[in-house]
Amino acid sequence: MTTNPFQFIQEVRQETRKVVWPTRRETIITTIMVFMMCAFAAIFFFLVDRLLGLGVGLILG
Repeated sequence: MTTNPFQFIQEVRQETRKVVWPTRRETIITTIMVFMMCAFAAIFFFLVDRLLGLGVGLILG
């Protein structure tokens, strides 16, 4: 099926009208949650690294 460029642009515009953008509040909450999860992951992996390092140190020590 071949569509001409004009029809393609019309279809693209119709699809972009269907996009629902998040509100400012949703964006802020999501951003805060991402930062919190990054901090949690960093702390978790730091602790796991310390425990594994301690374990390896005891075994090889």
